[in-house]
Amino acid sequence: MALQFVRESPSDFAITAFDGKCVSVGAFEYRESIAVSFNTRASVWHASHPMTAYMISRGVSLDAEIVLVGTGAKHVFLKHDVLRPLIDARIGFELMDSSAACRTYNVLLAEERKVGLLLLIE
Repeated sequence: MALQFVRESPSDFAITAFDGKCVSVGAFEYRESIAVSFNTRASVWHASHPMTAYMISRGVSLDAEIVLVGTGAKHVFLKHDVLRPLIDARIGFELMDSSAACRTYNVLLAEERKVGLLLLIE
């Protein structure tokens, strides 16, 4: 089931649609994993399972106070050593399935939080 998102005030950085295989950020559509933040256009994020610390380190460059990690169709727990780049940079993080990550990202964006998103599209 495809999710359609509606915002009171559109943002170039908001998730406007997600169906598990494709994500729309503002007016742009992506069919691969992306990294995006409150002040940065989405860009390709080369990620897959199993995730590595190198993949997660992309979150440090998002200039965010919290990074949401969308782990794909299912919630996946990541080991501490994989999350080490965010821990060492003192950036908060949350792991959740990609659909929940999109919704949470938009809520935090609407609250004008410094939020980043690493979104795995399988």
